[in-house]
Amino acid sequence: MPADKKLKLTPSERRASVALAGLFAARMLGLFLLLPVFAVAASGMPGGDDPARVGLALGMYGLTQAFMQIPFGLASDRWGRRPVVLFGLLLFVAGSIVCAQASDVYWITIGRAIQGAGAISAAVTAWLADATRDEVRTRAMAMVGGSIGLSFAVSLVLSPVLVGWWGLSGLFWTIACLGVICLGVARWVVPVVPRTQARAMQTARPREVLTHRDLLRLNFGVFVLHLIQVSLFVVVPALLAKVGGLDARELWKVYLPVILVSFVLMVPVVFVAEKRRAHRGALRAAVAGLILVCALLPAASHGFYTLAAALTGFFVAFNVLEALQPSLVSRVAPQAYKGLALGFYNTAQAAGLFAGGALGGWLAAHSGASAVFLAAAVLSAVWLAVTWALRPLA
Repeated sequence: MPADKKLKLTPSERRASVALAGLFAARMLGLFLLLPVFAVAASGMPGGDDPARVGLALGMYGLTQAFMQIPFGLASDRWGRRPVVLFGLLLFVAGSIVCAQASDVYWITIGRAIQGAGAISAAVTAWLADATRDEVRTRAMAMVGGSIGLSFAVSLVLSPVLVGWWGLSGLFWTIACLGVICLGVARWVVPVVPRTQARAMQTARPREVLTHRDLLRLNFGVFVLHLIQVSLFVVVPALLAKVGGLDARELWKVYLPVILVSFVLMVPVVFVAEKRRAHRGALRAAVAGLILVCALLPAASHGFYTLAAALTGFFVAFNVLEALQPSLVSRVAPQAYKGLALGFYNTAQAAGLFAGGALGGWLAAHSGASAVFLAAAVLSAVWLAVTWALRPLA
């Protein structure tokens, strides 16, 4: 096959990549829809006035995800990708229904735990690896990474509108419907990959992935990124409502312009990084931007426009990192261990979701929003120090 054709996705690869990226995006949208409004929308429920309990409810999904990612990935190696992904999505839908019918924050926490137990990220990523050749797999992985950032952006605008229409229960019913859509995509849209074409991981040794220094740096990075993401949204929605005189139904008026501007500013950064293979420099710059934004948030949170500007800066950095990091993992990982490496990466991401909810809620309850922002700045600084030793791509 000529070199130029080897670098193009075949129709089957394109179908699998688009379908699995869409599945990832719809499922992550179902998760992210809760973040922008939950701290405000839950305030009228029993337990909703306790930031620690609110943070635990937000983060509980990540705890069960962290425990179940690798078992689900291993099960998909043994019994196939599609059956395992379908089972995980059924758990996600069941947990969403529990949340939709919950009368207090305790039952929402239980539902979030059930949602997270359907930990299919590693299985979906392995499915994508099965369906693509080595030469185009990085491009396919980048599509998934970009879909996650896009779904978070959409959630920031859509969730206040949905809560305004149907309340918190209606938001969870919407999330359940997104899970059902994902079931349909996984069952009927993603093409079958014959077992003879699958890239099996039987030869992969966990120790070689666990001790790979650059993969450890990237795993630490995704842990910190999602810890900061969730911890900020334990306190930011209430601050926006307070300084802007808004309620949950009106928060989209802030999120929409913030997201549009941040995407316009993010696209050139990712484009230049890909064109010049400057991934390491772009990663460092984005993490440095997180440090600056989080350090300024305590002062910026006292004014509506300054808080909106700081949020824009945060989302520029977040979207750049969300697109770059999965692509870097797929490039850095040894060829035989890509699926396993992405399994550990997804586990680190899920652990960050839980840690962000738990830590953000605890700090907000005991020391206020400024403590959450400063802790995020410190963690970002540690991340920058860790990332500084990341080796350039070969």
